[in-house]
Amino acid sequence: MSSTPDSSATYPTELVELAATLVRLDSENPPGNEGPCAEYVYDWFEHHDIDATLVEEPDPDRPQVGARVGTGDPTLVLNGHLDVVPAGDHDEWSHDPYAGVVEDGRLYGRGSVDMKTGVAIAMLTALRLREELDSGALDGSIVVHAAMGEETADPGTKSLLEAGFDGDYGVVLEPTELRVATSEKGMAWYELSWPGEPAHASRPDEGHNPIPELQPILTALAEYDARLRERTDPLCGQAYATVTQVSAGMGGNKAVLAEEATLTLDRRILPDESIDAVDAEVENIVASLRDDHGIDAHWERHETYSSASIPVDHPLADVFREHSKAVADARTEPWGIKASTDVRDFINSAGIPAITWGPGSLAQAHTIDEYIEVAAAEDGLAILERATRTLLSGSTDAD
Repeated sequence: MSSTPDSSATYPTELVELAATLVRLDSENPPGNEGPCAEYVYDWFEHHDIDATLVEEPDPDRPQVGARVGTGDPTLVLNGHLDVVPAGDHDEWSHDPYAGVVEDGRLYGRGSVDMKTGVAIAMLTALRLREELDSGALDGSIVVHAAMGEETADPGTKSLLEAGFDGDYGVVLEPTELRVATSEKGMAWYELSWPGEPAHASRPDEGHNPIPELQPILTALAEYDARLRERTDPLCGQAYATVTQVSAGMGGNKAVLAEEATLTLDRRILPDESIDAVDAEVENIVASLRDDHGIDAHWERHETYSSASIPVDHPLADVFREHSKAVADARTEPWGIKASTDVRDFINSAGIPAITWGPGSLAQAHTIDEYIEVAAAEDGLAILERATRTLLSGSTDAD
């Protein structure tokens, strides 16, 4: 057994205690500090006699965990990620973001909703059903993922699936307020750059300032975004193209014209749009900037999250809708999530039908004073256990 990040760490089996313990383990990404949290999850499984593996792919410095209970079919994969976005200035938080404070019926802290509570309910579901699965009283098996790198599109979940931690169904336990998402938008970040020619600002005509060229570029991208907003998906909503960052001359002498200017375009991609088609659209914009404005721009695509979908009436989705309605009166109409999750790795890469579903509100993700309602977390655990029983028994009765 590996050493835990804190020798006094315990291995609680109560949901709030376990989720709070995970929150207290800082696993910010960037820089990619999932290791201590992954080691704790591995040790928790080992302590409770559940077969687990520390997986060192794709990055040995950022291990992740795959665990398995049972050996039969079908297999349900419960997926969560360990990384969290940086908490920023801790002084802006009402509670230390890594204190795991429980107050007034809420668990506060970075990752409380996105998505260490989701990881916790997966761990506890495997523990609660282990005896029945091992004895054969309940058919099938459960696989649990505690993945790295979701926040920066690293192939954590993809590598866990490729390592054999796969199955017949998948549930990505992101916060959806217990609604079932059968589709999701994709996302790609494009970096557009164009050159300047440095010169001292006292003699600007001896160089070329790239900053004024930002205006026609912003205009072209605003027109592109307006066209995209006319494209809609009945479950996921509109497509978007949003400029999120602009930089020029940063870190250099303030009296010198910038050598280059750069902006980042966040492109939200609908399920019926291909990444090749989006690349072509961006290339057309850049080509028109060259031809119409003489701007020698070029582009690169960085992090990419593909869109993904399964039929809205897939049995997996129906089972989770029925139990979510029965336990928490959750909304059951067909729905798609506007964010991007690792569900794409199940559907697109592994060919495994999967949904995005979990307790808590996505509106709390990445925020200062991030929290999850304890009652919602407890409902999530109850629903996940019930739905897992239904799927593994082959029944579709949620009563």
